[in-house]
Amino acid sequence: MLEFPEPPKSYSSVFLEETDKPLPEKIDPRTRYAFFSTIATGGKSLIKSCKDLHLSRFICYKTLKPEFAKDEIEQKRLIREARVTAMLQHPNTVPTYELGRDSKGNPYFTMKLVHGYTLREILGYRERYDLNQLMKLMIQVAYALKYSHNHGVAHRDIKPENILAGPFGEVLMLDWGLAKVWHPDGTAVEEVDGAPSAIGDLSLTGQGKVQGTVHYMSPEQVNKDPSIDVRTDVYSFGAVLYEILSGKNPAKGEKLHHIIESVLNDIPPPPSEVTNQRVPPLLDKVAMRCLQKDPVDRFQSIDEMLMVLQQDWQSTLGVK
Repeated sequence: MLEFPEPPKSYSSVFLEETDKPLPEKIDPRTRYAFFSTIATGGKSLIKSCKDLHLSRFICYKTLKPEFAKDEIEQKRLIREARVTAMLQHPNTVPTYELGRDSKGNPYFTMKLVHGYTLREILGYRERYDLNQLMKLMIQVAYALKYSHNHGVAHRDIKPENILAGPFGEVLMLDWGLAKVWHPDGTAVEEVDGAPSAIGDLSLTGQGKVQGTVHYMSPEQVNKDPSIDVRTDVYSFGAVLYEILSGKNPAKGEKLHHIIESVLNDIPPPPSEVTNQRVPPLLDKVAMRCLQKDPVDRFQSIDEMLMVLQQDWQSTLGVK
C-alpha cells in the first residue's frame, strides 16, 4: 500500500457542540456553505474547499469561473460532470453530495474533500516507490474504468494528474468533465463544445509549447472521431502505464503539432528499451498493446486487459 502522511485536519475532533446543534426550521441552500478557499483551478472551472454548515464538515465545491458562469454550454458540461460522478458509485470514484445553483443562479456541485497525492506527484519521487506498489495503484484505476465502461461512460481524460492516492490506501479516478455518455440506443450526444479532444482547451506558453493532456489522448480522440468508444481509455491507460515503466511519455515533442503528429504516427519503442530499469515482459506487452493506433488492435475492453495484468508478471521481473 502506498503510504502518505496524515491529511490536513479540516477540523480537529468530533464534539457534541457540532453534532447536536439545532438544524434551522427553514433551510436555505444558498447559506449552507461558508469559509471558501480555492484549492485548484481548471481551464474553465474553480475547485474550492468550504464548510457545510448543516453537517459540520469540510467538502469540495466545484463551479465555473466567473467569465464562464453564464455560458450555457459550460453549464451543461458542469451539470453532466456532476451527474456522471454521482451515478458512478464505486470505491475508486469520489462521492458527489449535491448539485445546485448559488445565489446568482450559477450551477455548482459538491463532493467529498479528498487528500493525498496525484500520480503525477508520486512520479516526481519515482525512486521512493517500487513497481509493485505502482501496479497496485494502476489496477485500482482499471477497476474504476471497468465499472464506468460497464455503465456506459468513457472517461476520456486519463492522465497522472487525474489519479489520486489517498492516505488510507484508496485510489481515486478524478475529473469526469470530459466523460462521454450514450443514449440507450447506443447513439452518442452530438458534441458541440469541443469536449471530445480537449485540444481547444490546452494552454500554450509564449513559445507555443503545450501544457495539457494531448500526450495521453488516443489517435481517434485527437482526430475528434465521432465514433470514439471506451477503447480510447484503454489507450490512455497504456500511455500512463508506459510512463510508469519507462519514465517517459510515448508521445514525443514539446510543441502541440509535434505531439499530435507523434500520437498519430509514431510507434514508440517498448518501455524496456528506453529505460535502465528492469521491465517485466508481460507489462511491456500490455503497454504496447494498449498503445496500438487502431482500436481494433488494442485490448477490446479494460476487463480483458485486467485479466492479463493480474497474471504473475513479477515472476519474470528479471527477464528483459
